Amino acid sequence: MNNTEQADSENNLTNSEKHQKKNYAIAIAIGLLVIWVIVRPGVFTIKPNRTLPEGMTIVYTTRSPGIPLFSSPEGLCLAIEGDVTSTCRETALAAAKDLDDRTLLKLPYSSWAYLQSTGGLEFDE
Repeated sequence: MNNTEQADSENNLTNSEKHQKKNYAIAIAIGLLVIWVIVRPGVFTIKPNRTLPEGMTIVYTTRSPGIPLFSSPEGLCLAIEGDVTSTCRETALAAAKDLDDRTLLKLPYSSWAYLQSTGGLEFDE
């Protein structure tokens, strides 16, 4: 085999390896998408308050239809009532207890996740 034939053979192997890696990446992406659809995760953020001074971010599974990926008591009140009242906030916080059996992770308060849930608005307690 001369040098040209050897270089062509190495290039073909490299192209084949690249094609195989691309196929693996596509398969992994499809697998992750399928898992995402099955699990339907959600992120519920509770802003620091009197009962939970540090706040909390909960990543949970089987998000209900109509509930956004990022939610919070204030975000739910805005979506349902168009305003945030203490009664609505308390009701939404009570509903968060239903997430206990579906919780994947409990994380510290995330301001970014909270702002995603409220459309960038901050609310006082």
